[in-house]
Amino acid sequence: MAEQDGSTTQENEGVETRADVDELLAECGFDAETSTLTRRQAEVLAMRERGRKQETIADLLGTSRANVASVESRARENVAKSRTTVAFADALSAPVRVEITPGTDLYEIPDEVFEVCDEAGMKLHHTAPDLMKLISDAAIDAIQGREVRQRLFVTVADDGTVQVQTA
Repeated sequence: MAEQDGSTTQENEGVETRADVDELLAECGFDAETSTLTRRQAEVLAMRERGRKQETIADLLGTSRANVASVESRARENVAKSRTTVAFADALSAPVRVEITPGTDLYEIPDEVFEVCDEAGMKLHHTAPDLMKLISDAAIDAIQGREVRQRLFVTVADDGTVQVQTA
């Protein structure tokens, strides 16, 4: 459906023009100078996160659907690597760091973490069951049943944020 000024409206697929894509990136705060994503990766991710089909994105960007799929895949890999890097950097500066060795029972972990937090004078705002769930969700592939199968690191930041990393 066309508006009176001749521009297209956003129908089922949403973003329809290059200007709309530029506006979307601006709204999300994308800055090509500081991002680990290329502009094309950011464009594709932004549109995909808003429910756009790869074929629609390909038409808008003047490329193939296969190329959009490839760009999206690389973008998601870059995002995952960036998240891992940030978690590592946060863990380096965290005042509490607890190594959980393979063979440890999941039910023993909260006591270990609470003890180290107490020694550091930090209050952890999680109950033992909450902490076990957080750890098991974050390290789902490293825990089988109640047994830790792979070395884990549980860190607690100054603000009480708990992060779990697998080794």
